[in-house]
Amino acid sequence: MRFERMVIEAGSNTFSLAMHPRLTIIAGLGQVEREGLCGELIGALGSSCAGVHLELVSDQGRRLAVFRPDGARHRVVDIDEATDVSDEFRNADGAISLLEHEGIDLRKARRAMRLNRADLVSTAASDRLVGSLAERDQTELWSAAARVRVTDEQLQAEAEAVGSAPEDAEVIDRIERRHNTLEAAAETHTRLRRFAVLVAGAACVLSVPVAAIDPMKAGPLLAIGALMTTLAFLYRSRVSRAERAEQEALEAAGADSYLGFQVQRVNGLVNNQQGRRRLLAAAEEHREAASRWIAAAGDVSVDWALEHHEQIVGAAKLRADMRSLGAMSSTAPDMDEDATAALAQALIGRMAGARRIGASTESFPIILDEPFVGLEPTMKPALLELLSRTAGSPQAILLTDDEDVASWARLEALAGELTILEPTPHAQDAPASDQHIVA
Repeated sequence: MRFERMVIEAGSNTFSLAMHPRLTIIAGLGQVEREGLCGELIGALGSSCAGVHLELVSDQGRRLAVFRPDGARHRVVDIDEATDVSDEFRNADGAISLLEHEGIDLRKARRAMRLNRADLVSTAASDRLVGSLAERDQTELWSAAARVRVTDEQLQAEAEAVGSAPEDAEVIDRIERRHNTLEAAAETHTRLRRFAVLVAGAACVLSVPVAAIDPMKAGPLLAIGALMTTLAFLYRSRVSRAERAEQEALEAAGADSYLGFQVQRVNGLVNNQQGRRRLLAAAEEHREAASRWIAAAGDVSVDWALEHHEQIVGAAKLRADMRSLGAMSSTAPDMDEDATAALAQALIGRMAGARRIGASTESFPIILDEPFVGLEPTMKPALLELLSRTAGSPQAILLTDDEDVASWARLEALAGELTILEPTPHAQDAPASDQHIVA
């Protein structure tokens, strides 16, 4: 949704704010004024902001007017239909609330709709992972993610077909691998034991006549026999370790159950050889897909990446845009600079989040409360340009007392890219009823 106009009544004072559909800069506001206006902008969508009237347009193009006269009944009117639709937006207490209509409480709205300098820095820190994925090859990244999702679904399907669970394939594969290791060790031990018996026997037999001729030469033959016997014992220890490893896997399958896995299901799966082979094949494909994902993304959950798909893709596009901007402007910050990249990504991420706050995926305006305070002057133009390009989905309202921002906004307003609202110089001397903010 987008704000078109807001009228604030404070006693005999009335302030009217006409909003640009994409970006509105409200300049000349100190901290107290910004705090108050933030509260009014968000509260106008809630249920308790008397004296604040609002005209807005929903994402579906529906134009609504919210009237909240102090001491009188609050109403919502469909402007195009000229009908009272207040009942559509009443909460359980009978109050008008556009937020509750979308399943949002005031606290969540404040967190999602307001962004100040501290929020931007905090978001930047948490968005480093998004920025890291944005630096990867996006084609390879999402191809790998899609492959993991497909193989996971195949694994689920094969598991359900045999009445099992995907984790069963890992358990059975582990058991089989350890069993194969045990069989190989046992076979090697058997061969070595036979060879050791032959060598040791031959050494003992040969050592008798050799000892009769030259006792010193019989020693090496006996040593060979002892060595082969020792090797046989060592391989017996290896067999014992393999037996213990297999037993641990079996006990884990029965005792720990691996997310509900039961020994009876293992037995049933072993009896179903064809289903077992398909399940193990699906598990192998899933492991290969997971390995490809790790190579493309590092140690990041596929589910997390897919949940943040829009932010990651937006961050990748942001980096490309910022590099293009850097090629055209000597004042544009280098996107390789971590602080600048993190702030830019945080801004994009928070704006993307405001697009789908409501239960019906209705967007809400994002209110930027002096987000660029304290930044190097050379960083502001590029970030403001980024904001100008991104604003509109959602609508952005920036509150500031920064003359650098105001000067930039005045120039952009000449081209119609945004609206800048500033207190008129004569506001303090005008009659109370005439006080207003003008573009």
